[in-house]
Amino acid sequence: MMAISDSLQVTKTRIAAACVAAGRAPDAVRLLVVSKTFPAAAVREAFEAGARAFGENYVQEGLAKIEALGDLRSQLDWHLIGPLQSNKTRPVAEQFDWVHSVDRLKVAQRLSEQRPPQLPPLNICLQINISGETSKSGLLPAEARALAHQVAALPRLALRGLMAVPEPGPGALAQHQAMAALFAALQAEGLALDTLSLGMSADLEDAIHAGSTMVRVGSAIFGAR
Repeated sequence: MMAISDSLQVTKTRIAAACVAAGRAPDAVRLLVVSKTFPAAAVREAFEAGARAFGENYVQEGLAKIEALGDLRSQLDWHLIGPLQSNKTRPVAEQFDWVHSVDRLKVAQRLSEQRPPQLPPLNICLQINISGETSKSGLLPAEARALAHQVAALPRLALRGLMAVPEPGPGALAQHQAMAALFAALQAEGLALDTLSLGMSADLEDAIHAGSTMVRVGSAIFGAR
């Protein structure tokens, strides 16, 4: 298996090449390293190789890593990218920097109320179920506008953008394009969005071509789970 430092560099090169192929600046897309199920030691190794933003799917696992890597806290951005239940919002509001999976006003309100005032606003992405799969979390695209404006008005939160996990297969590119169109439509309504969290190890080129600004890559860096 390739060393984490090497696979991280390969992934960065792949992202830069996809940006150039799409007519964008090589550094137009940020890398979120998905560290779910991998130990804190692997996160530290990726940090030493240059990674600074890490995504976790499960609240308790993420909290444990944040604590284990407390000496690096000021240098890392921790992103919750998995579903968030309303009864688990407090530790997320207190410990994470980003939440990508907001799809209900109740969850956003609790994060707003529970974000400590001494911390910067919590960065929020709305999760969109762009494929319409019943097994997936997220808002339907038609529901995004109303919630986006409601979340943007809440204190202690910064609505940054949208996140989605398109269904793999021949329809994935159209889903990426639909996400980019929804993102642009919300920007046109005056929402100060700058983050389209779209694309993973297998489909980051399509996502970047469509307009993604952040890709979430785990297996291509750490190996198979």
